[in-house]
Amino acid sequence: MEDMTRLIAVRHGETAWNVDTRIQGQLDIGLNATGLWQARRVGQALADEDIGAIYASDLSRAWQTALEIAKPHGLVVQPEPGLRERAFGRFEGMSFAEIEATLPEEARRWRERDPEFEPEGGESLLVFRERVTRVASALAARHPGQLVALVAHGGVMDVLYRAATRQELQAPRTWQLGNAAINRMLWTPEGFSLVGWSDTAHLVGDALDETTS
Repeated sequence: MEDMTRLIAVRHGETAWNVDTRIQGQLDIGLNATGLWQARRVGQALADEDIGAIYASDLSRAWQTALEIAKPHGLVVQPEPGLRERAFGRFEGMSFAEIEATLPEEARRWRERDPEFEPEGGESLLVFRERVTRVASALAARHPGQLVALVAHGGVMDVLYRAATRQELQAPRTWQLGNAAINRMLWTPEGFSLVGWSDTAHLVGDALDETTS
């Protein structure tokens, strides 16, 4: 199919805030040591893929991960702010526990995936979904017949999975959104479809193995 684009979608490697269950949103948090190792490993795992273009969120954690994927291919990573994580407004910088303790009603609406709920200064799920699907579709449409890598965030991966499987925004999540996991989809003008999800075989092993290399 000449109008079909193959997509590899990758969430960034781990950050210290991931470990602390702290909301990053659109704050610019870099990778921790484990995340840098994960980025190298996903880059190695995709080295033999015929990737024609790499687009990434311009936030450091995604950008650092994308650079490792780009290295074996000699590609320049193209920044795409539309692939940023959902804006969480005043939630950003807070842990899950802190949100539950200080903003219980907002925490409830967030936990229940209220599509119209937007934290003060942030985006609703409806707005976030529209942004991600519009941008990812536009990027895919530029590369018919090619393989394109999109490097972004957990929320972006969730939106893409739901789009590819026709899941509603409020459907309970039963799929993984692992750091540096490899997710594969197809895009046509009719939309996204799922090929494979959450491949983490490249992350099996001890992260300490490569700390001196």
